[in-house]
Amino acid sequence: MTTTIAYGPARILPGDKIQISTNPDTEPFWLAAKERRLTVCQCGNCGQLRLPPTAYCPNCSSKERKWPTLPGTGEVFSFAICNRHPATGEPFVYVPVVVQLDEGGGTRLVGNLTGCNAEDVKIGMKVEVEWTEISDDWVLPNFRVAQG
Repeated sequence: MTTTIAYGPARILPGDKIQISTNPDTEPFWLAAKERRLTVCQCGNCGQLRLPPTAYCPNCSSKERKWPTLPGTGEVFSFAICNRHPATGEPFVYVPVVVQLDEGGGTRLVGNLTGCNAEDVKIGMKVEVEWTEISDDWVLPNFRVAQG
């Protein structure tokens, strides 16, 4: 016997408790997010993209970096359906996803997904970036189901 659970719409966790901590390697990513631009670290020598950003390229060990802007589209690589708020334990449906970015050279980014019912999320589903304001004037990239 199989039981089907109806979870309802996926939501974004409230951002008032989320704190961003930057360092010289991650700050360009977060400053671009404030401008609602999705970027990744790219080696200025060999072109290797990497997320999370690191001080040295794992491919050629160069310290040279660029920060190209990506279109913010991709597909769901992995996901989980959560039905409790992590801080309060109250019922709250959210779907953390790992998104493989379309133009990210295989890079993946974690965020929450909206724009559909949680039970409708599928691996390979097309998504696009959505910006969520959080504490201290920072902006967090999340995802919604792609239109069209």
